[in-house]
Amino acid sequence: MTEKKKRIDAIDAARGLALVLMVIHHFLIDLVKLCGAPWWIFSNPLFDLLHYIFAGLFIFLAGLCCRFSRSNLKRGLIAYGIAMVMTVVTSLPIINDPIRFGVLHLLGFCMIFFALTHKAWDAIPRFLAPILYIALLVGSALLIHYTDIGSAARWLFPFGWMYPGFYSADWFPIFPWLFVFLLGAWAGLYVVEHKLPERFYTFTCPILPQIGRKSLLIYVLHQPILYGLVYGAKLIFKS
Repeated sequence: MTEKKKRIDAIDAARGLALVLMVIHHFLIDLVKLCGAPWWIFSNPLFDLLHYIFAGLFIFLAGLCCRFSRSNLKRGLIAYGIAMVMTVVTSLPIINDPIRFGVLHLLGFCMIFFALTHKAWDAIPRFLAPILYIALLVGSALLIHYTDIGSAARWLFPFGWMYPGFYSADWFPIFPWLFVFLLGAWAGLYVVEHKLPERFYTFTCPILPQIGRKSLLIYVLHQPILYGLVYGAKLIFKS
């Protein structure tokens, strides 16, 4: 959101909460990978469900905040550029944990796509849009799940098709997640038009809004910091 518009703490707080939970999630991954912690602390039915709920919240809010941006195209190009740098860095032999198409790749793509096509999406009757987006979300997820496209999947993994041996440390394909982003953009119209209850606009709480406002910086830096802390602690306790 641009600084010229009054920031809405409820949005920043929700994004901050999603970021905190993401950091905890990645911390648990590092404990498993670096320290040999039991796999179940990171992957279990409850955490697997929460992972997608809060990732979905983060993507939804990114779509919502597109309604406050001066240039979604510029924001998208910056996000996607940073994501590609992360792909290169995480693919280096010293790390060897590549992020092929993570959440930042997805958000960069969605911002660019929305900047180029928003007039078409906004032309859909507003009452119909969420029904359409949910139908497309479910439909694309089922299509990918039940469609085997063979070797072509090697080039289509950003869209959701995996191939044997595919690996990405963080993977959020365009389908079905694009439609979560578009749902956020639809909801954003009601926010900018001030059609939500007044409490939504006056809500405030400590810490979380400040975290939410630094989402890109935290996303880029948190994993190297966590990795260093966990690996350092491992060396200390082993000595």
